[in-house]
Amino acid sequence: MARSMSFFFLIALLAFAPICFSFKSNNGGYLYPQYYYKSCPKAQEIVKSVVAKVVAKEARMAASLLRLHFHDCFVKGCDASLLLDSSRGIITEKRSNPNRNSARGFEVIDEIKSALEKECPQTVSCADILALAARDSTVLAGGPNWEVPLGRRDSRGASLSGSNNDIPAPNNTFSTILTKFKRQGLDLVDLVALSGSHTIGNSRCTSFRQRLYNQSGNSQPDSTLDQSYAAQLRNSCPKSGGDQNLFFLDFVSPTKFDNSYFKNLLASKGLLNSDQVLTTKSQASLALVKQYAENNALFFDHFAKSMVKMGNISPLTGFRGEIRKTCRKINSS
Repeated sequence: MARSMSFFFLIALLAFAPICFSFKSNNGGYLYPQYYYKSCPKAQEIVKSVVAKVVAKEARMAASLLRLHFHDCFVKGCDASLLLDSSRGIITEKRSNPNRNSARGFEVIDEIKSALEKECPQTVSCADILALAARDSTVLAGGPNWEVPLGRRDSRGASLSGSNNDIPAPNNTFSTILTKFKRQGLDLVDLVALSGSHTIGNSRCTSFRQRLYNQSGNSQPDSTLDQSYAAQLRNSCPKSGGDQNLFFLDFVSPTKFDNSYFKNLLASKGLLNSDQVLTTKSQASLALVKQYAENNALFFDHFAKSMVKMGNISPLTGFRGEIRKTCRKINSS
């Protein structure tokens, strides 16, 4: 009798597993990692294989795919609006200041979507592809792993103004950046932990030039930037020209996902103003930077939790939105 009762409870637990391990988003919808187990069991395997192939060919792509998920979620929620090209009634977010000439990896998402459409047509959303690709990119770069809650649907519109106004900018003040995070339901820990994604990837000269030459409108470099580091940067980032010249966000280990980014900040060698203000404008954020610099495992733990939290920003679920056939345009009505 005891054995049969144990079996009953095991079956009951498995039956409700999607609910037990689900995550409620900030708009009330539910996402859970097992979403495609029946409808497209190879979905995560397919995403991972394509991401692994492209990152092996170009390490920088890991940071680019991670950034796409971030820039998508901060505008209208995690709904793949960023991927839409301009068409009748839609002005693409790719034209916004945060994305123009810098957002990349769209062809990788196209390749993943094409493979998934062959395996299970109109089943896996582009929004979920972005979330999975961000996780796989992080892991491939040596960062933490986490279960990705799934079940997002794709939007039928984009917001150029939202992209221009809601995504934190390199020259924003600390208070402005924190306000933009709080609007999304994210807190200070999320801000500092997610900023740690700058442990991989590159930034353009135009994104930090003012720190080298005219930070406060007085023709002087930023006093919070290590001056020997600033001198090195000026060699390839002149006062004019070279806007697209690329620089490592973390010059110590630019392709490895680790906590050296935070160690750089403590040495006044954060590349972007939005990086360095984490140590100069808030004692609370400075304390977190010090903790992450000393404890890589703590950074990994907080980063993974914050990525799940960010991925839960206002997803479309149920019958809202659609599952696009291709990620760059809405389905024909």
